[in-house]
Amino acid sequence: MRGAPAAGLLPLLLGLRLLLGGGAAAQYSSDLCNWKGSGLTHESHKKDVEQVYLRCSEGSIEWMYPTGALIVNLRPNTSPASYKHLTVCIKPFKDSAGANIYLEKTGELKLLVRDGDRSPSKVYCFGYDQGGLFVEATPQQDISRKITGFQYELMNKGIASDLHTVSAPCRPCSDTEVLLAVCTSDFVIRGSIRDVTNEEEEQESIIHVGVNKLYRQKSKVFQLTGESGNWRGQIKTLLECGVRPGDGDFLFTGRMHFGEARLGCAPRFKDFQRMYKEAKDKGLNPCEIGPD
Repeated sequence: MRGAPAAGLLPLLLGLRLLLGGGAAAQYSSDLCNWKGSGLTHESHKKDVEQVYLRCSEGSIEWMYPTGALIVNLRPNTSPASYKHLTVCIKPFKDSAGANIYLEKTGELKLLVRDGDRSPSKVYCFGYDQGGLFVEATPQQDISRKITGFQYELMNKGIASDLHTVSAPCRPCSDTEVLLAVCTSDFVIRGSIRDVTNEEEEQESIIHVGVNKLYRQKSKVFQLTGESGNWRGQIKTLLECGVRPGDGDFLFTGRMHFGEARLGCAPRFKDFQRMYKEAKDKGLNPCEIGPD
């Protein structure tokens, strides 16, 4: 549902075209992925709209002492024709405060994150073509301790759907899905479940994994531990999936999402060996990986 703009938003939006056409200085990110700035530069004219340009597929915004508003322009280094296939996800910092975050398109606003919303680890996603991010500071008696911040990620719509659909990470994968996951996942490991920590507030489970073989990892989530000399790491999934510790090895696959490993397909390793051999015998393997 689209709500009416908050007080002060209409003047900001109406003045945007004047700002863009009148030679107003744009605020560029220092490294094109992350932006960190201060609203104190707005103190003398608190209705300023500041432009931020970012060209990475992931990064962060950190706005200290928010006043006025930010327009966050995400311009990934891909063909504009591919933008319609992208999903944008943002994850507010735990203590983010001082501003509302809106989805804006052609002057119409939809509230995405309300100032003070303390939903832990909540992720907000929308299609790239649905609009851009408009961040407006809320009236404050004291801005000295306010920081509005969030991480952002741009990804293929199919991947985003899998990460945020309850049924996707919970249901068993088909043989074809497992074999594709082995080729396309951000991490692929053979390992066992050492323990499971359930986080009721966040509705998530953390799977503590002992790694027997590391086939691939995009980020260093699974690391060699000094005391034991073994590889270990953590994978997150939905609490609703009901993961429990158990015997035997699994093939764990999945995606990185805001710096965390999210569970994808995870068949028992002996089942993976069977499906891999059957596909290889028929010449249907989408990629090669040593299943032993």
